[in-house]
Amino acid sequence: MDLRVFTEPQQGATYETLLRVAKAAEDLDYGAFFRSDHYLHMGSTDGLPGPTDAWITLAGLARETRRIRLGTLMTAGTFRLPGVLAIQVAQVDQMSGGRVELGLGSGWYGAEHEAYGIPFPKEKFGRLEEQLAIVTGLWSTPVGERFDFNGTYYQLKDSPALPKPAQNKVPVLIGGHGAKRTPALAAQYADEFNIPFASL
Repeated sequence: MDLRVFTEPQQGATYETLLRVAKAAEDLDYGAFFRSDHYLHMGSTDGLPGPTDAWITLAGLARETRRIRLGTLMTAGTFRLPGVLAIQVAQVDQMSGGRVELGLGSGWYGAEHEAYGIPFPKEKFGRLEEQLAIVTGLWSTPVGERFDFNGTYYQLKDSPALPKPAQNKVPVLIGGHGAKRTPALAAQYADEFNIPFASL
């Protein structure tokens, strides 16, 4: 059994707190340290001292831990452009020596988008589908070869498809409650399908 630690720092945690938790989890031989990707607290807590960014936090932890795997549950597809996300995750994977896992969902918490001036599109699923294709496509395309996504309506022309992650394949986790489209995306792209707070 692989036991992993999951944190929700938007509820109120500093980087130093997250570092202590990640190091303790590593010392206690847990398999991984995951964190949420939210910028606004939920419920009755005040969320102080304020949010931390998931991928900046994981970059720091990548340099300050040795063995434990690091990832997100889930990176919000609404927060980052796919090319930028591919670069961020690949770089953190390099910084960690190949210990990163990418959890990616469509994004759902409208209030945090409004609070930080982040656009909250009505059609999020198509964006998630596009992100998965582009991020995994950029990582798997050999250097120097042209990467095309869905030919007619989106094309990355002459992309260098760099940087590459340290791992041959970064594990991808897809999360969501969709009954048909989300499981189909998970079957196509994911190593793991995460469905929180759901009955059988």
